Amino acid sequence: MGDSQDALLSEFVSTNPSSEEDVLAAEKAFGVTLPQDYRSFLLGRGGGEGFLGEQYLILWNADQIVPYNADYEAETYAPGLLIFGSSGGGEGFAFDLRKQCNDIVAVPFIGMSLKDAKSIAPSFTDFLEKLSQPDAELF
Repeated sequence: MGDSQDALLSEFVSTNPSSEEDVLAAEKAFGVTLPQDYRSFLLGRGGGEGFLGEQYLILWNADQIVPYNADYEAETYAPGLLIFGSSGGGEGFAFDLRKQCNDIVAVPFIGMSLKDAKSIAPSFTDFLEKLSQPDAELF
């Protein structure tokens, strides 16, 4: 994991790092290679929760990604999104796999729909940086 991620996540309480096997299983289930900065996060920290600036963030461990996406029926209501965490409220954060750039979007859990997905950042690290800004408006 990069130094910039470490600095941004200083108030974030991490779980145990994800195993390479769990990361590979999630990638296989979705038929993708996860972005390198996100893979580094999973392998270095796993998941966890806490504040980044004024925003609360929950990030799932690699072994939670597949079952949680199934529980939220993401493939039914928002096909092409890979949800990897939430605001701790009503919004999920996801990679938009419909685009090669893997932009990160926010999507409401209730009434989940692609039409309500809002682009937030072009990468996982940019997403963390945006959340840490005092004036971050995500929703």
